[in-house]
Amino acid sequence: MESDKYICVRETAPQNSVVIIDMNMPMQPLRRPITADSALMNPNSRILALKAQLPGTTQDHLQIFNIEMKAKMKSHQMPEQVVFWKWISPKLLGLVTLTSVYHWSIEGDSEPVKMFERTANLVNNQIINYKCDPSEKWLVLIGIAPGAPEKPQLVKGNMQLFSVDQQRSQALEAHAASFAQFKVPGNENPSILISFATKSFNAGQITSKLHVIELGAQPGKPSFSKKQADLFFPPDFQDDFPVAMQISHKYGLIFVITKLGLLFVYDLETASAVYRNRISPDPIFLTSEASAAGGFYAINRRGQVLLATVNEATIVPFVSGQLNNLELAVNLAKRGNLLGAENLVVQRFQELFAQTKYKEAAELAAESPQGILRTPDTVAKFQSVPVQAGQTPPLLQYFGTLLTRGKLNAFESLELSRLVVNQNKKNLLENWLAEDKLECSEELGDLVKTVDNDLALKIYIKARATPKVVAAFAERREFDKILIYSKQVGYTPDYLFLLQTILRTDPQGAVNFALMMSQMEGGCPVDYNTITDLFLQRNLIREATAFLLDVLKPNLPEHAFLQTKVLEINLVTFPNVADAILANGMFTHYDRPRIAQLCEKAGLFVRALQHYTELPDIKRVIVNTRAIEPQSLVEFFGTLSREWALECMKDLLLVNLRGNLQIIVQVAKEYCEQLGVDACIKLFEQFKSYEGLYFFLGSYLSSSEDPDIHFKYIEAAAKTGQIKEVERVTRESNFYDAEKTKNFLMEAKLPDARPLINVCDRFGFVPDLTHYLYTNNMLRYIEGYVQKVNPGNAPLVVGQLLDDECPEDFIKGLILSVRSLLPVEPLVEECEKRNRLRLLTQFLEHLVSEGSQDVHVHNALGKIIIDSNNNPEHFLTTNPYYDSRVVGKYCEKRDPTLAVVAYRRGQCDDELINVTNKNSLFKLQARYVVERMDGDLWEKVLNPENEYRRQLIDQVVSTALPESKSPEQVSATVKAFMTADLPHELIELLEKIVLQNSAFSGNFNLQNLLILTAIKADPSRVMDYINRLDNFDGPAVGEVAVEAQLYEEAFAIFKKFNLNVQAVNVLLDNIRSIDRAVEFAFRVEEDAVWSQVAKAQLREGLVSDAIESFIRADDATQFLDVIRASEDADVYSDLVRYLLMVRQKVKEPKVDSELIYAYAKTDRLGEIEEFILMPNVANLQNVGDRLFDEALYEAAKIIFAFISNWAKLAVTLVRLKQFQGAVDAARKANSAKTWKEVCFACVDAEEFRLAQICGLNVIIQVDDLEEVSEYYQNRGCFNELISLMESGLGLERAHMGIFTELGVLYARYRAEKLMEHIKLFSTRLNIPKLIRACDEQQHWKELTYLYIQYDEFDNAATTVMNHSPEAWDHMQFKDIIVKVASVELYYKAVHFYLQEHPDLINDMLNVLALRVDHTRVVDIMRKAGHLRLVKPYMVAIQSNNVSAVNEALNEIYVEEEDYDRLRESIDLHDNFDQIGLAQKIEKHELLEMRRVAAYIYKKAGRWKQSIALSKKDSLYKDAMETASQSGDRELAEELLVYFIEQGKKECFAACLFVCYDLIRPDVALEMAWVNNMIDFTFPFLLQFIREYTGKVDELIKDKIEAQKDVKAKEQEEKEVIAQQNMYAQLLPLALPAPPMPGMGGGFAPPPPMGGGMGMPPMPPYGMPQMGSY
Repeated sequence: MESDKYICVRETAPQNSVVIIDMNMPMQPLRRPITADSALMNPNSRILALKAQLPGTTQDHLQIFNIEMKAKMKSHQMPEQVVFWKWISPKLLGLVTLTSVYHWSIEGDSEPVKMFERTANLVNNQIINYKCDPSEKWLVLIGIAPGAPEKPQLVKGNMQLFSVDQQRSQALEAHAASFAQFKVPGNENPSILISFATKSFNAGQITSKLHVIELGAQPGKPSFSKKQADLFFPPDFQDDFPVAMQISHKYGLIFVITKLGLLFVYDLETASAVYRNRISPDPIFLTSEASAAGGFYAINRRGQVLLATVNEATIVPFVSGQLNNLELAVNLAKRGNLLGAENLVVQRFQELFAQTKYKEAAELAAESPQGILRTPDTVAKFQSVPVQAGQTPPLLQYFGTLLTRGKLNAFESLELSRLVVNQNKKNLLENWLAEDKLECSEELGDLVKTVDNDLALKIYIKARATPKVVAAFAERREFDKILIYSKQVGYTPDYLFLLQTILRTDPQGAVNFALMMSQMEGGCPVDYNTITDLFLQRNLIREATAFLLDVLKPNLPEHAFLQTKVLEINLVTFPNVADAILANGMFTHYDRPRIAQLCEKAGLFVRALQHYTELPDIKRVIVNTRAIEPQSLVEFFGTLSREWALECMKDLLLVNLRGNLQIIVQVAKEYCEQLGVDACIKLFEQFKSYEGLYFFLGSYLSSSEDPDIHFKYIEAAAKTGQIKEVERVTRESNFYDAEKTKNFLMEAKLPDARPLINVCDRFGFVPDLTHYLYTNNMLRYIEGYVQKVNPGNAPLVVGQLLDDECPEDFIKGLILSVRSLLPVEPLVEECEKRNRLRLLTQFLEHLVSEGSQDVHVHNALGKIIIDSNNNPEHFLTTNPYYDSRVVGKYCEKRDPTLAVVAYRRGQCDDELINVTNKNSLFKLQARYVVERMDGDLWEKVLNPENEYRRQLIDQVVSTALPESKSPEQVSATVKAFMTADLPHELIELLEKIVLQNSAFSGNFNLQNLLILTAIKADPSRVMDYINRLDNFDGPAVGEVAVEAQLYEEAFAIFKKFNLNVQAVNVLLDNIRSIDRAVEFAFRVEEDAVWSQVAKAQLREGLVSDAIESFIRADDATQFLDVIRASEDADVYSDLVRYLLMVRQKVKEPKVDSELIYAYAKTDRLGEIEEFILMPNVANLQNVGDRLFDEALYEAAKIIFAFISNWAKLAVTLVRLKQFQGAVDAARKANSAKTWKEVCFACVDAEEFRLAQICGLNVIIQVDDLEEVSEYYQNRGCFNELISLMESGLGLERAHMGIFTELGVLYARYRAEKLMEHIKLFSTRLNIPKLIRACDEQQHWKELTYLYIQYDEFDNAATTVMNHSPEAWDHMQFKDIIVKVASVELYYKAVHFYLQEHPDLINDMLNVLALRVDHTRVVDIMRKAGHLRLVKPYMVAIQSNNVSAVNEALNEIYVEEEDYDRLRESIDLHDNFDQIGLAQKIEKHELLEMRRVAAYIYKKAGRWKQSIALSKKDSLYKDAMETASQSGDRELAEELLVYFIEQGKKECFAACLFVCYDLIRPDVALEMAWVNNMIDFTFPFLLQFIREYTGKVDELIKDKIEAQKDVKAKEQEEKEVIAQQNMYAQLLPLALPAPPMPGMGGGFAPPPPMGGGMGMPPMPPYGMPQMGSY
């Protein structure tokens, strides 16, 4: 019993089980079949701890189960025995071994943690209790031991107190102890106390003491002084001793319980004795605190459960009266809030007050039991005390004490609040209300309302001052809260007044308030019509509509008036709203005629149609088709009756046939089933609208099988000129009346004959078609039909043309044009019918010349040859292609002999027989039948019903057979006679042939046949024929005789041919006389005969006789059958005799093996041992297996031991329950299978030590590992299996399967060890298999680790995200996510971090920065509404210049009004919607933002917008720079005009400077002169003059230099010419003159122009730098 909630009992009879008793339901115990040594129920929850000692060891196995979830939480195998255990807290289990104390937490995967070693004083002690304090910092272990030698009956108690913080122990003498918390006055932190009781024997004296001491005193704080008291044991209880101690925290009392049932009660604070009595006559061995009752439960040896607690009504009077301990009585009353000490408390209070000890008096009043001193009188008393200067008023001391102790009552709260309000310390009130220190009342709310309405409202609500709460909400205009609050407290305010109040200022709020009223339980407190009228009085149509639409949703009949009303007001004011309401279909009870009229007036004709119920009204409205949507009109027709719909359709056609035809057709299509197809057709026909009929029937045609409808559609299509449609329908439809359609088309005489061709071709009117086309001179359609449409019908066409006397040339040409496509047989038939077959001669010969082998071609050609008698025999015998039946039939009436020739050639048996019978040609028939040698033909002609059979037989006997020299023909004939059951005729025939010395007399086959025929027809002659004939097949005939049951004849035949074996077989098998057979065997004395006799005896079950016969026959061949029969008859003694004979003849392993088996069956084990030592060929292995299978284990043991088959020997020993020997044999066999079998047997026998020895040799085989695991698991041996696998890890041949299987087992049964195992052996695991196991067992953290080790990063990431509470680790996830292959997982990770770890999302995104699509990430965050969350990430990747990132950051900068960052972003990253951003911020309230907008416009080249925005914000410098950069003169000059208009003279001058390159000087001067601003233009003018004078000077300088160059060149040329002239004068004439420069080599290019003309370089914009003149 670990607490007052459960009692756990272990039963051992009738079976081991655990019974759990819930103290709340003691009559409904829970019983579970559990075979544990000890069971403990958790103090708080339905968790059960079990302990069981492992067999053969001193180790204990511990398990913790959750009963509600039916699952094992934890398990552990302690290395040493647990001698005592106890729940020391709901989460902690204390385990005491012989040497140490452990704590085992039920949370997590932790193992027991060692806390301390047991001290020497507890050696050889019986541990009876173990406890810890609430902070788990102090532990106490209690044991008992035999008493001193001089008084052994007094049990000695020992206690070990251990400090967790100091890691120190103290050994004390004590029998019982317990911890408690006590608040020492002056110390706000509770002190930890320990109380212990001891009874010892020293120097002949018995001392009994109770001690109360403080543990771990707090430095600098008041401490608890040590207390002790005597335990007074009556004389009869001198050997009694304390066994338990419980401390009541409710009353501050110590309960000491002794073994013999004494109860001592002491006060915890003073250690004063309160009470002593015996509560149980039987020894008490178990107690538990009853915290709710302030007492304890105890269980005595009789099994009684006792509850001991304090009698609250009598204890205080008892202490104050009988014990005369007034102080203790007062303390008990205060501690337990008990009655009985009122006078004492009041007296004490008055004493303290008189002594001016106001603080002590206040504390006494605050702690007074039942609050007897917390009255207005006490408050008044404190108020009456004068306040001393520099001291806290006693009243405040009183209230302060009350506040520290708990909550003030209503009066106290009001008085304290009055003091606080007067001092204007409202915050104190708020704090006290938040801490629930004040009791709220309406008076308190009124007081607070003077300083704070909100706080007053809270107080009113807590005080349930409903009228005041409603008034407060009304003042705050929170009308919706009025309804909610009123409903909660059941208050009914004046709703109509509230609604009118709201209407004056907030119509929409009034709607919401009205709707809230309508949803109140019990119905709306104000009539809906009244509410509606209130709205309408203020012309709030939309609000009234909104209200009514919401409240009328249920569509109730009682709301008919309101439904009509809402539709009326909207039809008059907002027809479109009314139309939407009607379209929604939410109302059905309104005044429909009234609404119909209003709809018609409002132009809602469709709604009017839907509401009118009279046909004249509908006709009047429906003709407004131009104002009605066609689809709506069509849908309306679906609501009319058939008669009304047809009437309206007629009206529409009468009003506007052409305009309304499409609508009528659509209506007819949509509702043809309701209106009736015939009625629709009749309607269209009435108005002779074939077009309507065509469109209507066209939609209905595909679903109709009515021939009349199909015909009318063809007729309408033809009359509307839809020839292609006529052609299609006649080609595809299967339902029109072909005759009627053909006649119509012929009468219509369409220019295109294809529709008629389709009809006639499909329905067999080809002759009519041909006649029509021929008579209408449409010969090309005839040719087209035959050549392209259906060449197969060409014979019909030809026949009709012949009937129409068409010229043969046209017919022949038509036939030749088709050629091979033409079916010859029907063509010949058509021509033959008309006796015009010769017409085809040329066509047929043409086909033959082309190599045609068509039978019909040759048939027709043959008929023509026969008719012309042009050597027909030659044709009939040589042509291989004609059909013999067809041509023979053609010849029958012309020449029967030709018919016979044709039939013989084609082997047309039936036709030949018929023609010969008809013409009495029996000789030809007999010859044909004999030559054919066909059984079926013979059967037909020899049929008794054939009237010509006799004539045929005569011709066969007289002519056909004598002429035949073929034995086969004779044989076939004889066989036919036999088949026809003509035995007598056959016998006579054969006797004539065989017995009368004919050519076939000695014929072997005929002799056989004669005897066989006699056997069948006349058995009496058989024996005579056997004696007279010698040349027949004796064995075969004998077998036939046996089959005919002529056994004596068969026996005679076999004797005649000396076939003794066959003869004896007849005696045995047919005559069934074993005695005659034995006699015959004695007579012939043949081994073979004796063998047959022996076999027969064996078959008859005469096993012993058969064995004797086999021995006589010296026949060892049938030893297998003999062995089988002997085993069935269980005659193993005879079998031994027979097998000994057989061994002399054959060396067969089977014989020796069976001999050993026979020895075993006869229990001759000694002879077995002798036999196997002798030379033999027995298959000892098989014999041993057989003996094993038949449970002859001792014999099998001999065999297996002899052949050293240790594997089978091991299994045999298992069957003999000799497990140790089996293990030794298995060790010698060293076979996995053997180890496995022995292992399984040991497991079944619960020999787990031997099973583990075997298992270690099995699990090293990969293939057997899983089977061993399943075998253990199926039998629930999980711990043994895990122990086996753990032992297998240390094997030299340990393979991956062992490590993997152990991991799977940990996953299933010891999850706490799984992760450690995986990390230690990750390289030796079959990771995929372990992944599946972890997935099944939901070990997500381990599963993630495995996926990482297996490089399955996608699965790892998915697992982490799907099971993040267990599997997620940020650093690990970052490593995983960068390695995944699926790109989608990046974005799934973004969603995951956004939902679960938004604070780390930037860190994760930075890792994925190079892999993700930044645009998509931004879209995800934007949709989630958390764009700012990833700002650091976007800043980091903005250098990629992604549009979405730029726009998102710009958006954030705009929201944050960070214009510097925004301008920097715009300058560095231009990939975004610049115009969109500019438009967004150009109206921003911040000037710098608008300036950025102008800057964006400038960058985008929208100079005008930029300048306009700058001018608007008076940013003139920006405007000037923009105009200068634009290069647009017009913009610059417009800016000048703007500055002049605005009177900005300085800006005008600055603009001239900035836009210097763009502004024309004349324009600037003109503007300045006109506007009297010459002075401001002067700098510009000076610069302009300076620039242009400089340019002119440069030009003049260049021109002067050019002129100088020209003059210098001319002078140089003159000097050259003068020099040439000088040479010409000096040199003789014979010498050539020197070449002149420039001559002969072409002219030299002119010298370049010096300098050239142009503008001096300019700066990018603005005026050039001013230079000096």
